[in-house]
Amino acid sequence: MRRGAGLLALCLALVATVLTACSGDGGQDTVRLRVLAGPDLAVLAPLLGELKDETGVDLRLDHRADAETKTPDRDRYDLAWLSSDRYLRLTDKSAVREWQRTPTMTSPVVIGLKPDVARKLRAQVPGSRLTWADIADAAATGTVRFGMADPRHAGSGLAALVGVATAAAGTGAALRPEDVSCDRLRGFRSGQTLTAGTGPALVDSYVDHQDEANALITYESDLLALNATDRLDDRLEIVRPDDGMVLADFPLLLLNPAHRTAYDKVTQWLRRDSVQRQIMRHTLRRPVNTAVTRDPRLREPVGNALFYPDRPAVVETLLADYGDSDRRTTSQVVFLLDFSGSMRGARMAALREAFAGLSGADLSASGKFTRFYRGERLTVVRFGGRVLEEKTVTVTGPRDLTALAGTVARGGYGDATAVWSALDHGYRTAARELAADPDRSVSLVLMTDGENNAGLSYAEFVRRHKALPAAVRADVHTYPVHFGEADAGELRRAAARTGGRMVDAARSSLSEAFKEIRGCH
Repeated sequence: MRRGAGLLALCLALVATVLTACSGDGGQDTVRLRVLAGPDLAVLAPLLGELKDETGVDLRLDHRADAETKTPDRDRYDLAWLSSDRYLRLTDKSAVREWQRTPTMTSPVVIGLKPDVARKLRAQVPGSRLTWADIADAAATGTVRFGMADPRHAGSGLAALVGVATAAAGTGAALRPEDVSCDRLRGFRSGQTLTAGTGPALVDSYVDHQDEANALITYESDLLALNATDRLDDRLEIVRPDDGMVLADFPLLLLNPAHRTAYDKVTQWLRRDSVQRQIMRHTLRRPVNTAVTRDPRLREPVGNALFYPDRPAVVETLLADYGDSDRRTTSQVVFLLDFSGSMRGARMAALREAFAGLSGADLSASGKFTRFYRGERLTVVRFGGRVLEEKTVTVTGPRDLTALAGTVARGGYGDATAVWSALDHGYRTAARELAADPDRSVSLVLMTDGENNAGLSYAEFVRRHKALPAAVRADVHTYPVHFGEADAGELRRAAARTGGRMVDAARSSLSEAFKEIRGCH
């Protein structure tokens, strides 16, 4: 009996040892941790075996496309390893606050350009230092056709979107709700020809469709790694925008505090000098350990690191405005322009200057984000006591913008100012456009320098507006530009009724007023 009891005790001890080795954090026993990982972490697979051998921690990575936009299931995962946790920190602050995070490597979101396009753009910029504004401007004209991961799912796509929007705001600070109240990225977005749900999938798509795009917006590490292969017809020139970049720091997050000891072993190992060098070689990402000598390809300074928004509403607005990267909607702006006699002279010169700026003559950073862009549909209605002329173009190149400028440049002034008749005409135009294409985004810009003295009264306009189809009333907003002696009170009421807002050109200029409401729909 004693011998049997001793054998049983030995067996139980062996079972306990095996169980501890599989699940415990103590001693040199192997600890297996379940890790939610972004697709961008797959490149680290060759290092995980060495990590297990040296730390006793076996990381089992589950790569999921939605890892960076969906709060991790803590019942399913012990750790999360992402390119960025910024979106989660905005949308689920209470959960993220409890997680320990350790940056493991860094990479900025940059732009890869085919050499001929890079040369052309650099030749147009003083000092050859390109900015997000330059890229947006080139996208608006069709010069740059780029691929970018879907910002609704991929960290690189969202970081790029934040970078471009921050440059468009021109504040140098974290984006505020007022900075994204109007969509300044429509010109930039018009240049996107390729997309994918993840960064790695985007790279593969670009390789397979190099004739459809001449630029790729993604992590610096992705571009360097791609250039090091034989998959490209032309190696991409890497542009690190002079107005700043959003930096990913690939944090490892501790979701289950019970595994703090194992987590500490892993993070300490990952930040060793020797391991940081291996990570740099395998991934071409920048080491977080400043003692590590950088690969020559990574010695270019990151420069200005852009702030990430600190309010969920800002990111939500950006994503809503950008929409589905695979689906494009047509945007149309109907400009209702006062050509009454009082607009002669300096006022008409200011109007023509404003349109020239929107057509590409304004080379300021803000001008590059507010210019007319390829694919945009534009209608100019000249009015006096009645509609004098109407011209609609869909922008495909300079010829269309020249035709539009010709409409604005022509004379033919009216002897009265029928403000509300013109606005009613604009809404009937919008109703026809929406009937033909219900997905179209239409807005009205009303510019006048005088009070209404002909045609419909404001009350009659309101009556007609109420009779419009519900979709037109709900979706088509008016943005009046107050100029000269126009009745500011009535223009504000019209804006409020239609869901728009008035801009006062008397406080700046017509050019600045038109730029302020560009992208407002």
